[in-house]
Amino acid sequence: MAYKATIGNRSYQFDDLRSLLARATPLRSGDQLAGVAAATAEERVAAQFALADLPLANFQNETVVPYESDEVTRLIIDTHNPEAFAPIRSLTVGEFRNWLLSDDATGERIAGLRDGLTPEMVAAVSKLMRIQDLILVAQKVRVVTRFRTTVGLPGRMSARLQPNHPTDDAAGIAAAILDGLLLGSGDAVIGINPVSDNVATTTKLLLLIDALRTRFNIPTQSCVLAHITTQLDALRAGAPIDLLFQSIAGTETANKSFGVSLSLLEEAHDAGQQLARGAQCADGSIGRNIMYFETGQGSALSANAHHGVDQQTLEVRAYAVARAFEPMLVNTVVGFIGPEYLYDSKQIIRAGLEDHFCGKLLGLPMGCDVCYTNHAEADQDDMDSLLTLLGVAGVNYIMGVPGADDVMLNYQSTSFHDALYIRQALGLRPAPEFEAWLASEGFERLSIEGRQPERLLGA
Repeated sequence: MAYKATIGNRSYQFDDLRSLLARATPLRSGDQLAGVAAATAEERVAAQFALADLPLANFQNETVVPYESDEVTRLIIDTHNPEAFAPIRSLTVGEFRNWLLSDDATGERIAGLRDGLTPEMVAAVSKLMRIQDLILVAQKVRVVTRFRTTVGLPGRMSARLQPNHPTDDAAGIAAAILDGLLLGSGDAVIGINPVSDNVATTTKLLLLIDALRTRFNIPTQSCVLAHITTQLDALRAGAPIDLLFQSIAGTETANKSFGVSLSLLEEAHDAGQQLARGAQCADGSIGRNIMYFETGQGSALSANAHHGVDQQTLEVRAYAVARAFEPMLVNTVVGFIGPEYLYDSKQIIRAGLEDHFCGKLLGLPMGCDVCYTNHAEADQDDMDSLLTLLGVAGVNYIMGVPGADDVMLNYQSTSFHDALYIRQALGLRPAPEFEAWLASEGFERLSIEGRQPERLLGA
């Protein structure tokens, strides 16, 4: 189906929904690399006009990746809930944007639409929004998950403690974990990216975190971010698995490039649930969210698996995969892939806020790795800006990396001190279970000057 719009004396035609979504996307280098971006700013505005007039119901009749050849498309279509969609079925994309920004669109009402929204609908409405629109809507929505801590509650923001080491050295990792705990990070997860993706290393690192956690009764969860098959092998061998991790993407072929499928993720989810390692959380419920997913705009393009779809729409399709498994944590590693996909800080900041907004609308517990590579046109001041904007938008968690410099993955992220900054600036607190533990160890205030727990320092 073709879509048309006129700007001044010039008419524009977009051959299908895939083309319309791509041309309406704010400029980014990945879409230019893929050859799907609007050629001019005027063409982009024309596409946005046409997209604004498109009825949401049309998204049920046209797919951007064929149903017959893509299991992510089949998941999206087959799990769509017409009853949840009914309240907004008569709206256009532009009218949906206006409703989301209205006082009528409370967090509860937006959450009620979750199963009636497709990723393409959500991506479409985000393309019509300014930065302030993305923030205003996202901060209305809270998505709360539980394992040993409760993440996503209003007035709180968590941090993943990321103690990576270039040789998987246990002493170096333990020192980084201690550093993070003393500065109030780790309530989302203590998650290590291993250099060596094998069962022995994965098990060794899981045992290290678990021994520390149990010795000091720390309410947190562990994860070693090896491939999901490695984690499953470690689980079967008796390793203390808390959260199961996997990078995911928005097409079947992109997920195949990661070595995963929906059936494999389902197998991992079922195996993890059988361990029942979650604890009773502050509200009395037992934590059952066990999956941890990471995504990032450009992953499908880098795998030559984008099918001519713009990278932001494909990113949101990855959230449909995550949604199917009720994860504990989801985060976009927003600037990690590099300037080929998000060229500079302007594109990185926009992408991070888009991803957070779209994930929240689809019911996901969204975090963000506020990051960039050293060859991107960005610096730490830009990351401070994105971090602050995400904090206002109600992000569930960020990364805590020693010195904000990941010496194993060779990219720049956010530090333990950055997490303290945003908590202090916006009056945010860590997860309630973790906050209570910090207080019991001598932290009355979560600040850099706060008293450090002598029992941990002497360990």
